[in-house]
Amino acid sequence: MSKKKMGLSALILMIFTSVFGFTNITKAFYLMGYASILWYILGAVCFFIPYAFMLSEYGAAFKDSKGGIFSWMEASVGPKYAFVVTFMWYASYIIWMVNVGIGIWIPLSNAIFGDDKTQSWSLFGLNGVQTIGILGILWIITLTIISSKGLDKIKKVTSVGGTAVALINVVLFIVGFIILILNKGQFAEPVTASAMVTSPNPEYGSIISIFSFLVFAIFAYGGLEAVAGVVDETENAEVTFPKGIIWAAIVIAVGYAIGIFVTGVFTNWTFAFNDFPAMNGVEVNMGNVSYIMMKNMGYQLGLAMGVSEATAMTIGAWVSRYMGISMFLALSGGFFTLIFSPLKQLIEGTPKALWPKSWTVTNEAGMPVNAMRVQAAIVILIMALVSFGGNNAKAFFDILIAMTNVSMTLPYMFIAIAFISFKKKKEIHKPFEIYKTETATKIAVYVVTFVVGFANVFTIINPAMNGRLSETIWSVVGPTFFTIVALVMYSRYEKKENLK
Repeated sequence: MSKKKMGLSALILMIFTSVFGFTNITKAFYLMGYASILWYILGAVCFFIPYAFMLSEYGAAFKDSKGGIFSWMEASVGPKYAFVVTFMWYASYIIWMVNVGIGIWIPLSNAIFGDDKTQSWSLFGLNGVQTIGILGILWIITLTIISSKGLDKIKKVTSVGGTAVALINVVLFIVGFIILILNKGQFAEPVTASAMVTSPNPEYGSIISIFSFLVFAIFAYGGLEAVAGVVDETENAEVTFPKGIIWAAIVIAVGYAIGIFVTGVFTNWTFAFNDFPAMNGVEVNMGNVSYIMMKNMGYQLGLAMGVSEATAMTIGAWVSRYMGISMFLALSGGFFTLIFSPLKQLIEGTPKALWPKSWTVTNEAGMPVNAMRVQAAIVILIMALVSFGGNNAKAFFDILIAMTNVSMTLPYMFIAIAFISFKKKKEIHKPFEIYKTETATKIAVYVVTFVVGFANVFTIINPAMNGRLSETIWSVVGPTFFTIVALVMYSRYEKKENLK
């Protein structure tokens, strides 16, 4: 029986849900206010749309390939380049696991208490940062054990969280407009010409810090290369897949812009990130800002409805609880997939001789259990180093976010650079082409590479110039370490193959 393939609307929905992130709206507003809209649009025009066109060509050309981005890079440039880029891509998920494994306790705290209480948690006399580091380590161990059993049913339960998170976007727009109507068209954050280009955040007052925000805009559009792996499951892939990516790109870019604008309806920057957290005894950081903002939305809805301040705070707490449980379930579901899926693709898509034999062995559930244990050990090591590095909660989450943003956006540069070789190789059948000339190809590649590289350089140097040297160091250490590991592994593989 043939498997039913995805149509255009199903593909657009899949891309939207894979790429569009509610927290990208709240974090953007926290960092840059309305001014983030300009950078998100710039990110869409200079990165997302030209990059999406590249992926649609890659995806259509390799629609029967099961090796993901490794297959693309190998055919376009060569196996060594393909392995290093794919390993960097995989390494970004290691950093993601560190980030989410530690940060997941914030939504759980919000789900239980309606507030982020993690800063006051303490195990064995440890501080809040160290405590959630220990909890994160236990979380990784537990999920590695469960996922190695191949328990897909757990993912079905946690997919409920994904649906609930998707509904948060709807809640944001509906409640935002209700508050706007109740407040007779009054925005909490005044809409002015200067507000559209200048951040209310004092940390984003310099040119370097403003340019560093571009990496957030690029990160907000990340995840498309994973979706490109389902081209072979798309109906009439040569036409449907590129069209789906283009439409999804437009919808996502517009969605972010409107979402950030609506946020200003109920969020006065100074009140939401200074006064409101102080009322709750919480320090704002990149880990909890989305929950603080949603709690404030509930609080502002209550005030707009004319209820007492105590009742408004209660409404805010319940909105925060809803978001907390939704995000906890959604992140848990994502973890169950990402703890083995990128690793499996890396090992199965690359030459077997690259890996120790024990890593390629799968158990009865089809999981590379030994490789998963090594992966868990690496994640735990990074978690321990970062959480016991002596930072407060804000600095701690800034480091994690910077590490994640840099490590997950760098591979985009190399996927784009390989596109020039891909276009030159006539032996690769290209059923769909948007870039029909060499000039158009080079302009697109240069723009994407420059924007991603430019954004990452400023993201890396900005913290050091503001006295946060450890953030800069960690941003560089992660990608550098994994690139060296990939080069050493491939060098050993080449020597071993030459001996045969």
